[in-house]
Amino acid sequence: MSSSTGGAYDTSEAPEIFLTLYVMGSTPNSRKAVENTKKICEKISGCELEVVDLLEYPKRAKEDQIIAIPTLVKRLPEPQMRILGAMSDRGKVQNALGLGVEDG
Repeated sequence: MSSSTGGAYDTSEAPEIFLTLYVMGSTPNSRKAVENTKKICEKISGCELEVVDLLEYPKRAKEDQIIAIPTLVKRLPEPQMRILGAMSDRGKVQNALGLGVEDG
């Protein structure tokens, strides 16, 4: 998993599954979304998670067309998908992303 970055997504060495989570500071919803998304990604081989704090990188909101937070974007594999909220029901998030990983 990668740490928060402000740079644009680089496809030159793309992982099998690439997720970007957009949060705003360390609000309870943001912290919960990060925690839950990390747990999902830890169960998936070849998964990379980028966490973008829009307080630190506000330009990313406009560049990546983020209108609500937290927002999780599955960039790879295509098709790209977006999920809004704290990602509290990991099973539903995994299914919505088409990842089909057992929750536990």
